[in-house]
Amino acid sequence: MPKAKLHPILQEVHGTMTGITFRRMYGKQVIMKKPDMSDVTWSGAQSEHRQRFKQAVAYARAVLADPKVRAKYARAAAKKNKRPFDLAVSDFFQGKNLLGKA
Repeated sequence: MPKAKLHPILQEVHGTMTGITFRRMYGKQVIMKKPDMSDVTWSGAQSEHRQRFKQAVAYARAVLADPKVRAKYARAAAKKNKRPFDLAVSDFFQGKNLLGKA
């Protein structure tokens, strides 16, 4: 895989431009071709998982809207080198619910 160093002005680039996607994965800047999902037919299990993921995102947004719970997630996420939102989504899939424990 080719490697490139970014100019200090461009420490982080993210988004899509002309069919190329810029993102960070595992702490490194990655450039990849934008995936074409137009002909994909999702299976029943995939559709169910996508719905569950939608619920996880809603949970994470609700959790991070509460300042007390957000502070807990911020501390826990800093220890694990993750974003609080990602940690909240993960907690949803593990069955943890901090909304009632604020």
